[in-house]
Amino acid sequence: MNNNKNIKSNDKILSVAPMLDWTDRHCRYFLRLLCPSCVLYTEMVTTSALLLGRDPERFLEFSEAEHPLILQLGGDDPVAMRAAAAMAHTYGYDGINLNVGCPSSRVQKGRFGACLMTTPELVAELVAAMGESGLPVSVKHRLGLDREEDYATLRAFIEIVAMAGCRHFIVHARNAWLKGLSPAENRDVPPLRWDWVHQLKKELPHLTIEINGGFNELTAVTAQFSAVDGVMIGRAAYHHPLLLAEIERAMGRRETLPVPEVILSGLIEYAEQWGEALPAPRLSRHLHGLRFGQNGAGAWRRFLSTAESGESAAEFLRRGMPLLD
Repeated sequence: MNNNKNIKSNDKILSVAPMLDWTDRHCRYFLRLLCPSCVLYTEMVTTSALLLGRDPERFLEFSEAEHPLILQLGGDDPVAMRAAAAMAHTYGYDGINLNVGCPSSRVQKGRFGACLMTTPELVAELVAAMGESGLPVSVKHRLGLDREEDYATLRAFIEIVAMAGCRHFIVHARNAWLKGLSPAENRDVPPLRWDWVHQLKKELPHLTIEINGGFNELTAVTAQFSAVDGVMIGRAAYHHPLLLAEIERAMGRRETLPVPEVILSGLIEYAEQWGEALPAPRLSRHLHGLRFGQNGAGAWRRFLSTAESGESAAEFLRRGMPLLD
C-alpha cells in the first residue's frame, strides 16, 4: 500500500547523481527503464578529455531514451569550459552541470572539483562561459572544505555564482575533506547538514535548490520535498535501483512498481541493438541491484558474476531470464 499518496511533490525534481565508473550510458539506460521521470547525469567528464582526447564521442554519445540527460563537466578554464559546453549542445544534452564537489586527488592536482569552493568568482566565470552554449547550467557543490563550517560563506558562494546566470544548485550536504580522507570516506564521514540546505531554500527562494547526500530510503527522500526543490540520489540508486520507482510512486508519477522480468526484457532489446559490440560484463555489472531485497537476489548476483567478455550482453541476459520467474 502506498502511504504517501498525499505528498504534493509531482512537480519536484528526482535525479540520479553522476557517479564515476558507474553511471555510464548502459547504466543510465537501465535506470531509465526503472524510472521514466528522473533526471540522469553522466559521469564527470573533464574538459581535457573532450578537447584533447582522440575519442570525445566515447564520452558524449548516448541513447535518446536517456533524456532528460545532463552532462557533468570538470575543469577550471573558462575557455575550455565554453568549448566543452558547445559540444554538449551539439550532441543534444538537456543541460550542463559543473562539478564543484569531487574531492579526489586527481581533481585536487588539477585544482578543480571541490577545490573550486574557495574561488566563487572563478566558478562564476565558468558558469558564464558554459551558459553561452544556450543550455541550462547547474552547479553541484559541497557545503565547504575540510573542517571549516561556515553557513555565511556557503550562501555567499551561491549568490556570487547565481549572479553569473546559474539558477540551479545541487548541494551535497557535507563538507569535502581534502586532507585526511579518501573520496570514499568523503561520502560518509563529514557530517550531514540537511538543515543548511533547507535554510538556503528559505533564504534564496528564487533559486532551484536540490539536495544530495545520505538518502537511501523512501521516507527520508519524500520528507525533503516540503523543504527543497528536489532530491538527488547517489549510491542507493545504484545498489537499490527499484527505490527510484518507489519514490516515483510516492510522488504520484506511477501507480505500480516495475516488474524485473519486464525490465530485463527491455535490456535484452537494448543489448540486441549493440550485438557483439556490447560484451556481457559491460552491462551485467550494473544489474546486481535488480532483485535487491527480493527472494532469489543471491542466485541473481551469482549468475551475474559469471559474465564473460566473449559473450554478448543480449545472449547472457537471455540465459538469466528464468532466474526472474
